[in-house]
Amino acid sequence: MALAQEKIYTIEDIYALPDGQRAELIDGQIYNMAPPTTNHQRLVAKLSHQILSHIDAKGGNCEVFPAPFAVFLNKDDLNYVEPDISVICDKSKLDKRGCNGAPDWIIEIVSPSSRKMDYSTKNTLYSNTGVREYWIVDPDKERTTIYRYQQDSAPMIFMFDQDIPVSIYDEFSICIAKML
Repeated sequence: MALAQEKIYTIEDIYALPDGQRAELIDGQIYNMAPPTTNHQRLVAKLSHQILSHIDAKGGNCEVFPAPFAVFLNKDDLNYVEPDISVICDKSKLDKRGCNGAPDWIIEIVSPSSRKMDYSTKNTLYSNTGVREYWIVDPDKERTTIYRYQQDSAPMIFMFDQDIPVSIYDEFSICIAKML
């Protein structure tokens, strides 16, 4: 007896979703996204502002894009994500649709519905596609888990009241507690 095959979805299927329905596509599977909470959006706004302020003050060339912002990680049409915050330093990756290739730095704010996705599925995806730095900001646990894939180092965990050094920028750190 033949096994039933899972349907493989593409970016075309993501664009065919009804207006207002947000979803991500990872390895051909669609993952619906729950609407973010007020605290989630507050953190996204404050983190984005702090990162952009640092880039502007230093005359940096990177750009900060909060969600919803399309990121096409591979040259295939099986992966499409909308990280909470994407920092892109190679402007050749940007076009009118979004980012084609891996952002340099991705930040995800964990919500109860995204916990497994952020810590497992996206972590694997981001590590395999060239993201340099990945932060998982977890308000429930009041900690941030940092992955620096280029350095091939173990993940680091910082409590919200600690200064977190940003590896892709010299002399820049963020304290999440100061934003709350």
